[in-house]
Amino acid sequence: MSNRAVLEVIALDAEDAVAAQAGGADRLELVTDMAADGLTPSCATFAEIRAAVDIPLRVMLRLADGFAVGDIDALVRRTRELRAEGADQFVLGFLDADGRADLVAVERLVAELDGCPWTFHRAIDRAADRDGLRKQLADLPGLDTYLTAGSARGVDDGIPTLVVEAARTGEPGYEPQIMVGGGLRLEHLSELLDAGIDAVHIGGAARPEGWSGPVDAAAVREWRAVLDA
Repeated sequence: MSNRAVLEVIALDAEDAVAAQAGGADRLELVTDMAADGLTPSCATFAEIRAAVDIPLRVMLRLADGFAVGDIDALVRRTRELRAEGADQFVLGFLDADGRADLVAVERLVAELDGCPWTFHRAIDRAADRDGLRKQLADLPGLDTYLTAGSARGVDDGIPTLVVEAARTGEPGYEPQIMVGGGLRLEHLSELLDAGIDAVHIGGAARPEGWSGPVDAAAVREWRAVLDA
């Protein structure tokens, strides 16, 4: 098994997915509507992407902008539809009004996943207590990744927190892999890799034309090369 760092790329459609895999992505995060920071894609989009590539796909479970769950019944229905379509990895994360993990919502969705691996996304960067949130979620089945910038303001401000959290790997609540994303740039990678962080997530960095343009395989390949150097 390869020990190389994991490179996850956001894909909106099959064209993105093919380019990301060609550039060396290990995994894709599937979303729609980046104006709302990424919402749940349709089952049809998932099926098209699944048919186009053979790397793992993590599907976003989120129906509205922000970190409140909103219509949990509707989200449960979408989750069931995606599971029926063959989705087997997911991304989710919700906070309550006090900035704690919304355990009612998260546990209800995790029950639908039936052991599938999932990522708790950047809601952790808005949490009132990051350590407390990790402890809240520590026993949930399938949680294997935290997607985080270390700060709500992005990686520039979050690196000190990320380094400290990486040093706690293996402690209760710190077993999931840290995947860094949110304002991540190539120049951040050396310090993060030196800290033992071995997973990164890119969206706009894979799109030279911005979100109006597709993923560019060459841009992804540049990240792959730096990670592998």
